[in-house]
Amino acid sequence: MQHKITVLGLGYVGLPLARLFATKFPTVGFDINQGRVNELNAGHDDTLEVSDKLLKSALVKNNPSKQEKGLYCSYDLKDIEDSNIYIITVPTPVDKNNRPVLTPLIKASETVGKVLKKGDIVIYESTVYPGATEEDCIPVVERVSGLKFNVDFFAGYSPERINPGDKEHTVEKILKVTSGSTPDVGIVVNDIYKSVITAGTHLAPCIKVAEAAKVIENSQRDINIAFVNELAKIFNLMDINTHDVLEAAGTKWNFLPFKPGLVGGHCIGVDPYYLAQKAQEYGYHPEIILAGRRLNDSMGQYVASQVIKTMIKKDIAVNNAKILMLGITFKENCPDVRNTKIVDVIAALEDYGTTVTTYDPWANSEEVKHEYSIESTSEIPTEKFDAIILGVAHRQFLNIDLAFLKKERAVIYDVKGVLNNADRCL
Repeated sequence: MQHKITVLGLGYVGLPLARLFATKFPTVGFDINQGRVNELNAGHDDTLEVSDKLLKSALVKNNPSKQEKGLYCSYDLKDIEDSNIYIITVPTPVDKNNRPVLTPLIKASETVGKVLKKGDIVIYESTVYPGATEEDCIPVVERVSGLKFNVDFFAGYSPERINPGDKEHTVEKILKVTSGSTPDVGIVVNDIYKSVITAGTHLAPCIKVAEAAKVIENSQRDINIAFVNELAKIFNLMDINTHDVLEAAGTKWNFLPFKPGLVGGHCIGVDPYYLAQKAQEYGYHPEIILAGRRLNDSMGQYVASQVIKTMIKKDIAVNNAKILMLGITFKENCPDVRNTKIVDVIAALEDYGTTVTTYDPWANSEEVKHEYSIESTSEIPTEKFDAIILGVAHRQFLNIDLAFLKKERAVIYDVKGVLNNADRCL
């Protein structure tokens, strides 16, 4: 049977996946953002996950329903009516109280329900708590489509493993977990992914196992980073360089190489809350998971306080001090500003009465303004500052000459531990 694939959600996860599937199957990339669709059909991806050359090589001018392969991007439901595989890759954020927000998933499920036919398969990639696919999403598909689950249509879950900004570990080079709502459907789902994922696949026994595997991957990283962040707080009190300690400890073969830092983004800083909420629904309070989240969420305030303390020790007036923040994206060499914890540092510094200038050559200034009401610039400032904070280790910052940016008496604080001339680092 010839598969025609629709990928719903053309962000950091969906677009690379759709481009990859288009090398083997007729593929439609669907997104409700018309501007995004038009940009992609013109051959450019502003997330920079897919190069213009690679994107243009995959694109076809018309809906590829009668072609063997190729990618066509659309916001029109008519263009996805003849697909038989629907893959949902929309965001799963949390609200201001850190409660899971399934609204994008529910709306995407409604969209699929409008075009679903007998025999079709709906595959979810969005990170969720165990049970969300079959308990929250599938009933929506059933209601809208009028079809019966595991009789008229089927489902699968294959958690995304995209690492934004990583040009080495691209989607096809990362082993993929797959699953299906029945054993036979699991094999079909696995075979579809196996045809394009060169790193191979792992077929989980059921959807809930695949969901759980994904959510603990990032929860484990979150807890490990929280441990190292706590070590940084302890060693800073002892006036010991944390990075020197980690380098020494790392000489043991089984020491895990985690570093302290700000934990943001759409995965590590979010996913543990999904598992925690589901655990609490079962009457269990997850102490370690939530303790790790609390510690990591506190690091923005901690970094700001350390900068201020260092300024005071250097006899630099804090009130009305000018501070330069280098970077606002959630990670290096990537334009993604979702859930960036740099904004926590900026807010805390402004509470001390300082004025913060944000410089990031990777970030979209309009997006930063819209999401966080923060003015940022992609041009190197010309004024001099009382303190400079390296918040994100963009490659442009690694060899930057800070001498022309700092006043004669100034503080250089390195969140990432990559500068040689910093007064302090996290």
